[in-house]
Amino acid sequence: FGDKDAKSIVLLKDFNSYYNGYDDEDGTHHYGYVDYIDRLTQQYPLHPVRFVLIGEKAEKEFISLWNNILKIRNVLASFDDFAGKEILTPIDFQDYQSIYIDLYNKWRKQKKAEQEDINDDVIFEVELVKQIEVNIDYILALVAKYHQSNCEDKTLLVSITKAIDSSIKLRSKKELIINFIDRYNKDKDVSDEWRNYVEKQKEEDLDKIINEEKLDSDRTHSYLNHALQDGVLSTNGIEFESMLPKVSLFKKKSLRARVIEKLQAFFEKYFDIF
Repeated sequence: FGDKDAKSIVLLKDFNSYYNGYDDEDGTHHYGYVDYIDRLTQQYPLHPVRFVLIGEKAEKEFISLWNNILKIRNVLASFDDFAGKEILTPIDFQDYQSIYIDLYNKWRKQKKAEQEDINDDVIFEVELVKQIEVNIDYILALVAKYHQSNCEDKTLLVSITKAIDSSIKLRSKKELIINFIDRYNKDKDVSDEWRNYVEKQKEEDLDKIINEEKLDSDRTHSYLNHALQDGVLSTNGIEFESMLPKVSLFKKKSLRARVIEKLQAFFEKYFDIF
């Protein structure tokens, strides 16, 4: 809107057009949210038995359908009329989202392992997923509520697990969150307890890696502190190499790969956690 030289204008259609679908003047039909959800629940049922995707073609078809749902849902969210008409329950939505993220991680790892752009035809709407992800404050509120029930309301545990699994960001922190649930003291502030727990666990996890791989302790702590502050784990450069123990060239390649894998997992677990 700030570009005075912009020549094109994008006009939103009405709520009903996106929700139920519409036809262009030339007769071309555009599917609506209801159409996509109907196809989703018919082809990919969660109840009474969850569907199974077998083969690359089936995975691509599900990914494409969920992409369309994410995109049209993003548009519908701007309309007040959409409230209460989502059709999918929040838990079912999280289940589908979790399956979608499973596929995202699978295809990403496959592409990385084969070192070629074999998945260029598969697009994931990651930014749209991130827009509707739950945050850690929401999870902590559920943890506090669970303990307020004297740990008897097991539906809250299910809600916590499903919320984590449907989040790209929180998945790498799942073990940390689940362990915190057992350690939380309900008489204390949940946010303060979470911060204290994370800081303690972070030191223990990093010290374990240092001891296992015989890394330089001071340099490794400095390196990870910089990485977490900058939001980038760079494995190229003097800072990374200076952490590694002196080993033969024959062993260095495997050592380096092992350390990178462990530090990457550590980084994903603790980055942007508060």
